[in-house]
Amino acid sequence: MRKTNWIAAALLIGAMLLFLLNGCALSTFFFGEGEEKSPSELISEGLEDMDRGYYKSAVEAFQKVKDRYPYSKHALQAELKMADALYQTKEFDQAYNAYDDFEKLHPKHKSIPYVIYQKGMCHFDQIRSVDREQVHTLKAKEEFERLIGRFPRDEHANKARKNLRECLIFLAEYELYIGRFYYRKGEYRAALGRFTYIIQNYPDTGQYNEAIEYISKCKEKLAKQRPEEVEG
Repeated sequence: MRKTNWIAAALLIGAMLLFLLNGCALSTFFFGEGEEKSPSELISEGLEDMDRGYYKSAVEAFQKVKDRYPYSKHALQAELKMADALYQTKEFDQAYNAYDDFEKLHPKHKSIPYVIYQKGMCHFDQIRSVDREQVHTLKAKEEFERLIGRFPRDEHANKARKNLRECLIFLAEYELYIGRFYYRKGEYRAALGRFTYIIQNYPDTGQYNEAIEYISKCKEKLAKQRPEEVEG
């Protein structure tokens, strides 16, 4: 009988400890999470998280606005701010998609110049060294050119011009790198094509003179191999 009482007491104490340790969880289980936050509260929470550098938490707050209150006046702000928060976390592909969705859904919105600029920056911040393919450089270039073409006087267009020049320099350096590679391998026709492309498409990026020198060298090499291949 005493053993039975001891077991019962132990079970009761264990249950009480479990209740104390998991009070919040049990409360949530029985009574729910309580009243949901309003869209304005979630927006404020997300903005505060961004100010403090808690970008992932900010993304969650803005996502809740989009999911729970898609037709509220705060939904549009949540869409844009979520893209900004994703950009700050360096989730550039996700951020680009979020900005792209915003542009498609709200093509006449006053923030479109900023959105296009940020789409360019999502690629610009992923530009790799000149010995690698410049996929992101080309995509950034396209976005910056589109911004400048559509909104030439916008403040973001001015910043885009500076970044666009850097893109052009990267692209010219890449072509120069590939051209040198072909030249060293003795593939002078392929090298000539790269150097010619530079002077035709990137004449003001600083690689023009070196490209001209290599063009002359390539033609000399080709003349020794097959005189009929030399153009001009």
